[in-house]
Amino acid sequence: MPTVLITGCSSGIGRALADAFRDAGHHVWATARKPEDVERLQAAGFTARQLDVNDSEALARLADELETLDILINNAGYGAMGPLLDGGVEAMRQQFETNVFAVVGVTRALFPLLRRSRGLVVNIGSVSGVLVTPFAGAYCASKAAVHALSDALRLELAPFGVQVMEVQPGAIASQFASNAQRQADQVLAADSAWWPLREHVQARARASQDQPTSAAAFAQGVLAAAGKAPVPALVRLGNGSTALPLMARLLPGRLLDWALRKRFGLLRPL
Repeated sequence: MPTVLITGCSSGIGRALADAFRDAGHHVWATARKPEDVERLQAAGFTARQLDVNDSEALARLADELETLDILINNAGYGAMGPLLDGGVEAMRQQFETNVFAVVGVTRALFPLLRRSRGLVVNIGSVSGVLVTPFAGAYCASKAAVHALSDALRLELAPFGVQVMEVQPGAIASQFASNAQRQADQVLAADSAWWPLREHVQARARASQDQPTSAAAFAQGVLAAAGKAPVPALVRLGNGSTALPLMARLLPGRLLDWALRKRFGLLRPL
């Protein structure tokens, strides 16, 4: 029975991935940050562990506990929304800690097990790393970094027989938008220069739920791609996952800027 470890399984994409791989016959280690989420995962039949992906000591303990690992899915992450300068360096640092640095930290901690099994690393990126939008600068930058790291890891792990696959979701039904809206509300204050555009900031936070693909369908797509030989380097799944990168590649820069500024209320002076 292949063993898969998935980070960020409390809900949404992470939980759907855990369900899909378990139903396909994998032994799923499902991790989450909050104890109550771990309890729910345990009750659902997973081998559940509490894990903060930025905690190096917790990662070391988890690596010691695992006897084998065939697939690692780096899914844990969140979306820092709001004007980039309002969030500032601290918001960006926190975004990169979870969305970027943890990808390296988790993979590094579990690399000996993956090397032994000649396993697979799956990094959950986003089309937001390809088509950058306003009011999501830190998030877009973090997912662009995940893309670059996945490319580097794919090359560096190849001699050890470890494959790397990046998945770039489009709009997927999950709690991402509601969490992003709460985060945007915390960043955007009444004294912000962008306060008059607060409805547009909220619209960007909700964008991931624009005619979303179900998390279950997304998870089945990841499962199918992970079973291919060879594993594809990049998989795009969900509504908009093909169209948005195509738009970023084909539209002239000035036209794309105009369209995004119009969409998010940035054409008129403030």
